[in-house]
Amino acid sequence: MKKVFIITGEHSGDIHASKVAKKLFELNSDIKIEGIGGENLKSAGVKLFADHKKMGAVGLSLKIILDHLSLGKRLVDYLTKEYKPDLVLLTDYGAFNLSISKFLKKAGIKTFYYIPPQVWASRKWRINTIKKNIDEVLCIFPFEKEMYEKYGIKTHYCGHPLVSQLPEKSDRDIFFEKYNLDKSKKLVSIFPGSRTFELAQLMNIFVKTAKNLENLHSDIQIVISHAPNLSDEVFDRYLKNTEYKVIKGDNQALLSVSDALILASGTVALEAAIYETPMIIAYRGPWLFYFIYLIVRCIKMVSLPNIIAGKIIVPEIIQKNVTVANITYEIEKILYDNEYRKNYKEQLSHIKNLLSDKISSEEAAIEINNSIVNIN
Repeated sequence: MKKVFIITGEHSGDIHASKVAKKLFELNSDIKIEGIGGENLKSAGVKLFADHKKMGAVGLSLKIILDHLSLGKRLVDYLTKEYKPDLVLLTDYGAFNLSISKFLKKAGIKTFYYIPPQVWASRKWRINTIKKNIDEVLCIFPFEKEMYEKYGIKTHYCGHPLVSQLPEKSDRDIFFEKYNLDKSKKLVSIFPGSRTFELAQLMNIFVKTAKNLENLHSDIQIVISHAPNLSDEVFDRYLKNTEYKVIKGDNQALLSVSDALILASGTVALEAAIYETPMIIAYRGPWLFYFIYLIVRCIKMVSLPNIIAGKIIVPEIIQKNVTVANITYEIEKILYDNEYRKNYKEQLSHIKNLLSDKISSEEAAIEINNSIVNIN
C-alpha cells in the first residue's frame, strides 16, 4: 500500500488539498492518506494527524511559536519513525511547510509542494530552500513554472484551482430573495478577512465606511461576509452591535451577485475577478509587520488580479490610506461612473483568460500518483 501525508495550515489549503486527496483515492485503490487539515480533508477520507485550527493564528507571540514548534516536532517524529510515507504533499502555508521540508529532506522522504509560497511576491530567497528540499513543485500560476525551472527545480503547472472549483455565478433574484435583500438597491458587500488580526485592523473602518455610503446614497445596501473558519464569537466581538446583514457560508454566491466589493486582500480578490465583480482592496496590518513587508517584498502590487495582469486594475488602498473617505470614493466610482465600471469589468474578464482551464487538483493528483506508483 502506498502512503501519502498531506500538510495544510489554513481553510483554503484544506479545501484545495481535499480535492487532490479525493482524486488520488479515485486513481489508486491501494493508497492510504493521512494529514494535517480540517473538515474538508477529513470528509475526503483523510485520517487527520492533527486539526490545523491553531495553525491559522498569525503573529509572533510565544504561544503561537511554541504551538508550531510542538506540532512540528511531533509531526517529524511521526513521519520519520512511524508512518514513513512514500510522499509528503505540502500545501500552501509557506513558513511552517518550508521548515518541515528540511527535516523531510534529511530523512529522505519524497516531498512535493502544491500551491507553493509566492516567492515572486516577497522573500525571494526562499526559492533556495525549495530548490534544496522539494522534489517537485506543483504550481498554479503560469509564470511560476518558468521561474522555478530557471532555478533547476522540477515543476509541473497544474492551473489555478479556482478556475475549476468556483461555482457558477448565482442567480441574483434568487439570492436576494433567499437573504431578504432589496432588489431595487445596489449591493455592496464587505469581506473583512479570515484572520482575527484582520478583523481587529479592518472591521471598524469598514463598518464606518458602510454607514457613510448608506448616508450618502439611498440606493445602496450593505452585507458583511463572515469567513467560515471564524467562530461566531470571534466575529461578533469585532462586528459588535451593528444592524448589517451578515452572511456566512455563501461567499462565492455573494461575490458573484454584488455590485461592488470592499475586500481585505487575499484569494477572495481572485475569486471576485473570475466573477468579474468590481472591487477595491483595503488592507492594513500592524505597522511593524508592514515595515518588514516593505523590506522583503519583490513587487509593489498586493492583490492577485493586479499581479496576474501585471498592472493596476483593482484599486489598492494600503495602511494609512485606509480611510472612510478613500474607500467611499473608490466604491462610488465603481457604482456611479458607468464608463469606468464598463472598462473595469472588461479588464477583469481578461484575468480568467490568463489562467489555465486545467482542473488543478486532478493535475496535481495525477502527477503525485505517477510518482508514487514507480516507488518500489
